Formats: sequence, structure tokens, C-alpha cells
Amino acid sequence: MYKRIMVAIDNDPSFVQVLDEAKRLAASTGSVLAIVHVLGEDAENVKETEQWLEDIRRLINDGLTVETHLLEADPLYGLTGIAETIACSVREWEADLLVVGSANRRGLERFVVGSVAEQVLLNVDASILLVRPHGDGF
Repeated sequence: MYKRIMVAIDNDPSFVQVLDEAKRLAASTGSVLAIVHVLGEDAENVKETEQWLEDIRRLINDGLTVETHLLEADPLYGLTGIAETIACSVREWEADLLVVGSANRRGLERFVVGSVAEQVLLNVDASILLVRPHGDGF
């Protein structure tokens, strides 16, 4: 069973699906839940992002132990920097499971941009749950 579940979210509206899945798993296993957001190019909005994370923590704190972690990646490294920051956080926090979303890019956009989820898969030793997009929300 999982004891420590980490969920990595960004400010895309689809984070709700990812967070719901992580919350459901944490509740069913009695796990501690850590919500992680990595600042990249949006690093100038630290106070707003801290408040956003705190609001999320309060909303899902239905008897769960929930932590929030605001991390900062070097924007020069783009998606790779964000993925490495998440991977380091998973190791340091000793997460049993990492829950991440997939942007579901296709074709040229995927080739050019790549995805944080793909980079995380290469760098994390813990189990990973990839939440696929559904509906128009992703």
C-alpha cells in the first residue's frame, strides 16, 4: 500500500482531474498527500501561487493529511528542469507514488515541446500514476 502520495500539478484547469485521482487514492489508502507545484517561467507570482496552493489544500483536507510544496526550477532548462525538480522532490519526500497529468499533445507539438510527464517517467524511481485527459477539460 501507498503511505506517501505526491501529486504534481500545474495551473492548467485539468489539474482538477489529477488532484481528484490523488485525493481518492490517498483517502482509500490512508496515505499522506503532498501537492507539488513547480515554478518555472511564472516565478514572479510566488505569493499568488502560495495562496492558490493553500486554497487547494484547505479544499481537499477532508480528514487527510495534506502538505503543499512550492518548488522552483531553473527556467533555462524548460521542461527538463521542471521534471528534474519534481524527481528530486519525490526522492527527498520519499514518495511511494507520484501522480501526474498528461497534456495529451500530438504530432509536431509533442515532438517540439515534449512533456513534463515523459521527462518525469525517465527520472523518478517511485511508482507513477499518469492521469490521462478526458473530456474537454484537458
